[in-house]
This record gives sequence, structure tokens and C-alpha cells, in this order.
Amino acid sequence: MVQTIPANFFQRPDPTQIARELLGKYVFSRLDDELTGGRIVETEAYSHQGDASLTMHLKRRGQHGQALYEPGGRAYLYTVYQRHTLFNIVTNAADVPNTVLIRAIEPTVGIDIMLRRRGLTAVARNLTAGPGLLTQALGVTPALSGIELQGDVLWLEDHDEEVPDAQVRASPRVGLAYAGTEAAGLPWRFRITDSKWTSPAK
Repeated sequence: MVQTIPANFFQRPDPTQIARELLGKYVFSRLDDELTGGRIVETEAYSHQGDASLTMHLKRRGQHGQALYEPGGRAYLYTVYQRHTLFNIVTNAADVPNTVLIRAIEPTVGIDIMLRRRGLTAVARNLTAGPGLLTQALGVTPALSGIELQGDVLWLEDHDEEVPDAQVRASPRVGLAYAGTEAAGLPWRFRITDSKWTSPAK
């Protein structure tokens, strides 16, 4: 049975549990009456406790990170390198800034639209296998930051799929050397091991 994932799924305290359980779920966008989406195959968790990377991010983003202090179940979208939008999901209760980054999806709906948005002519891994690629394919931008993920613009669905532990790999997150050895070594990146759609980052 397909159902929209409710906000209380995201309002639980452990972002690593949420990041792991999002594997096999689906994310969709409907913008300008164009529906696109796919199956989540890679995520990363970030916590306000014991995770220097998020602490440093909050200091750097200032008021632009305000969405992270909203109750779980909202989008937190921001740009890195002045070009790539990252799609995070706010988790935990209000004023507790935890989040899960969606790193890669397997495209399933509106693939022709995704190809056009990405400027591609053929379906390949670089369509949605990376956090900046999937947001471009879905058409989402920082203008949607703070939006609730239970509406008809940007939402997630549960299709009754449970990904077994044997098919999940937990490893360190990507690009966090700046945050120190402890944060960079946390095994909070989750991937479906047999998916060809996970991002190529080591």
C-alpha cells in the first residue's frame, strides 16, 4: 500500500535510524505540473550531538539554516559551490537541528523531464546519482526550503519495501575532512549495495 510518509516519521530523535529507513522509500516533486521522482538509494545522517560537521554548518549558515530548527518533516535546501542544491530533510523536534541528506535516487517517474533538466540525452548514472544531480533532476531549489514534505509539491512515499540489512552498506560520509577525524569517520552514509544509482564518491 502506497502512502505519503507522515511528519512523525521524521520527528524521531535518531537521524541515523531515519536515514537508514529512508532507503527504499520514494521522493517526488511536482513543479509546473511536471511530476518527477524516484527510489531513494543513498542517504547521510547529521546530528546536533557529537557531529562537528553539523555544528560548523550551523555557524556558517546562520539565519539561512533556520529551517533546521523547524519540526521534522520539512525540506532544508541550500546551495554549495554556488551551483549545487542539496536536499536535506529536517528531523527530530523543533529547535533540535538534526537532518538527513538525500544523496542519490533511482529515477522512476518523469525520466524524460529529468533528462531535459539535466541537459542529458540518455539515461545513465549521472542523471540522479549524487546530491546536486538529483535536485537538478527533480527541479527543486532553495526557494522550497522550509516546505512541509506532506503536500503536493515535494513529498515522500512508502511503497511497502523493506531493504534488508544485508543489502545496506554503512560508511563514512563524503567530504567532511574539514570537520575533524571524529566527524569524518562516523559511518553515517547509507547505501543500497546492489544499486547502480548510488553516487560514485568514495
